[in-house]
Amino acid sequence: MASLLQPINATVRQSSETEEQVSLLDFSSVSRNSSFKCYGKIGRTGGCHGIFFTTRAKGGIEPDVLEKDKEPIEVDVHNHYGAVGVHHVGVLCENLERSLHFYLNILGLKINEARPHNKLPYRGAWLWVGAEMIHLMELPDPDPLSGRPEHGGRDRHTCIGIRDVSKLKVILDKAGIPYTLSKSGRPAISTRDPDANALEFTQVDG
Repeated sequence: MASLLQPINATVRQSSETEEQVSLLDFSSVSRNSSFKCYGKIGRTGGCHGIFFTTRAKGGIEPDVLEKDKEPIEVDVHNHYGAVGVHHVGVLCENLERSLHFYLNILGLKINEARPHNKLPYRGAWLWVGAEMIHLMELPDPDPLSGRPEHGGRDRHTCIGIRDVSKLKVILDKAGIPYTLSKSGRPAISTRDPDANALEFTQVDG
């Protein structure tokens, strides 16, 4: 399957007055239904200044809907696409019921009943973690089990903020689930789910 993000076509021309480069980036290949052009100045150090962008939808959109796109829109140079947080983390599992037992009965997470579970071509479940979610997906895991570090904090992992690490230790000890402490000495522990996915739990204030 072709990659969603294709190489960006960029046209750069030199500005004689400011000795900065004005860059035109065309992101039209990112989506089949829209095009995105980004203009800005690239300084000597590579920093980007004064970026603005315009968008154009392709097909099925009335012309008057795009009137607002005639003028460039000023945007945040460092976050012009509007990142606001982590929505969810995808976690692969071999057996959904086994994973649900771990995440629900041992860790105490809850299923997000509002998320549909039958819209995708594989089994799964959405679990609440505060305002964010973990998406359990019953799919083959390409990661090898051998050669992984014992301490999950040094592996690819999901980190969850909790109020009391000592209480989680009691839960894991009672369930016979091994864990390791943070190597830095901070209140955090790492463990693994039934599919060896690394989980870190770090104590947060408030």
